This record gives sequence, C-alpha cells and structure tokens, in this order.
Amino acid sequence: MKKISIISPCFNEEENVRACHEAVRALFEGGELAGYEREHIFSDNCSEDRTPAILREIASKDPCVKVILNARNFGPFRSNFNALRYATGDAILVFLPVDLQDPPELIPQFVRHWENGIDVVAGARANREESLSLRICRGIFYRIVNGLSDFEIPMNVGEFQLIDRKVWEVVVAHNNQYPYIRGIIASCGFNRLIVPYTWKARRRGISKNNLMRLIDQALNGIFSFTNAPMRLCTFAGFGLAILCIAYALVGILSYFILPDYAPRGTMTIIIALFFFSGVQLAFIGMLGEYVTAIHAQVRHGPMVVEREKINFGTEGSDKRRDAPVAASDSSPA
Repeated sequence: MKKISIISPCFNEEENVRACHEAVRALFEGGELAGYEREHIFSDNCSEDRTPAILREIASKDPCVKVILNARNFGPFRSNFNALRYATGDAILVFLPVDLQDPPELIPQFVRHWENGIDVVAGARANREESLSLRICRGIFYRIVNGLSDFEIPMNVGEFQLIDRKVWEVVVAHNNQYPYIRGIIASCGFNRLIVPYTWKARRRGISKNNLMRLIDQALNGIFSFTNAPMRLCTFAGFGLAILCIAYALVGILSYFILPDYAPRGTMTIIIALFFFSGVQLAFIGMLGEYVTAIHAQVRHGPMVVEREKINFGTEGSDKRRDAPVAASDSSPA
C-alpha cells in the first residue's frame, strides 16, 4: 500500500488543528484515498495556547499522526522544512495549512495526477478571498522573482504541492538555514502540473502573517535564488559614475559658455550628496542581505531545535530516510 505524507505546520491554532486532522482522516478512512496509507505530520512552532495539548491528544488516539514540538518559534519556513525532512511517504504534500485555506479536498485530485506520472502537482491560488491590495502585491512579487531568477516560480503557487519521493530527496538535500520551499521545488525541475483553485478566507482564528513577515518572506525569495540585485548595483554604479562625469563636463562647459546659467552653490552640493548617500545605503542594504544569509549558513547551527517528538518511534531518529541531509542539521536537540 502506498503512503501519502502530509505536512501541517501550526502556531497558536487551537481552533483549527482538530478540523484539519478530521478533514484529512476523512479522505483516507472511507474517502477517495481509502486505498492509501496516511502519515500526517504536525509541526508546532512553540504555540502559546492549547495547540500542543490538542496535538498530544490527537496523536494518542491516532497512530498515523506525528507531532513535532519546537523549542521556540523558528518561523513558518524553517518549521515546515524541518517537518518535511521526516516524511516517509511515497508522495508528500509539502504543506497543508491547519486553517484549511488551501482545501484538502484537492488532495485526491493531486494523488491521481501523481499516479499518472506527474512528479510535482502544484496548487495555484487562481482566486483569493483576500483584499485587492494584497493580491496586487503578491502579483508584483512573483513578477519580480521570475524576472530575476534563472528558473520560473509559477504565479500564485505556494507550498501546497504534492511531490514524488524522488523530488523530495532532492528538496530535503538542500542545506539552507532559511529555506524558501516553493523556490527550492521549482529549482529542482521535474515534470509539473498546475491545478488552479480558490484560496479560501480564514474561518477561525487570526492569521499569524503580518506585513513585516510577508516582506521578510518576499525578500528571502528574491535573494535566495538570484544575484541580480547585486548585479543591478554594479550596473547602477557604473551608470551613476558616467552621469557624474557628464554632469561635471556640462558644468565646466557652461561656466565658460553660459556663466550666468552654470550650476553652482551649496544647493547643488547638498542635492548631490544626499542622492548619492541614499544610493550607497540602498546598495549596502542589498549587500547586507546576502552577507546575513551567508553568515547564517556558515555558522552551521540547527535549523530547528525540537523539544519533543510524538509517534515517531525509532524512525524519528533518522529524518533522512533515503535522502542525504547535511550532518549539522541531522540531529537537532
């Protein structure tokens, strides 16, 4: 019997974890996926409400549910990627949110496409039950990333994707301290099918994504897979240098030809000083993004520190199964 693994990160989701578990279980027990074995991995990011207690209760009654309790909040991407490395299924649903904004009803359709030979079945949020401003910002982000990257991240595709075991092996082999998972999957290649769906509005609880976290995720996506920002800085530096030389030549010529109209005075100096200072600070900021990512990577710290694992048994001691994972990350505390 083939096994389907499903990854569900959560943080302060006491109102949603039971509904998520029941929705998945219904698909496998008497539902469209009755002929498959189920593995549902919840990764709790140090919730401050009753989420850990509810997960313990669910796991005690359902051996197909596995739970990872993080020692602190490590952010959604690292928590998701760490749980992903524990998956043992023949196909793996990379991310199913416990708030069910990405609909679990699509999982049987994903599995059918996978059985027909598709390595990556990706859900695309063709319609979003969210504000127009957020939809516009997301559209701009995808266009920027795809314009700068050497590969395409499909528009409106997040981590709600079913991947084959061989794709999983390549994905989890990445030793990245801040993994941008949808970008990693896209960079791996393989044959891919896009399935559009409606991204539902949250029915219970409050979203944990705020504006700063969304900006952080967007910057991570941009700086993780391209050096185009630094190359832009290089070209802009040369361009500004040429403009400065041209401006100086114009100033010298105008002084001799049209002395009354020649640029002079402290105002010109102040404007030029502040303009070039702003440009330098912007370039230093871009450079800092890369330096920060390199610094986090070379320190070789654990991606996630785990406080407790439930229902893993002996297999939980080897999160790699068949795929290689960097030794520094293979045994978090």
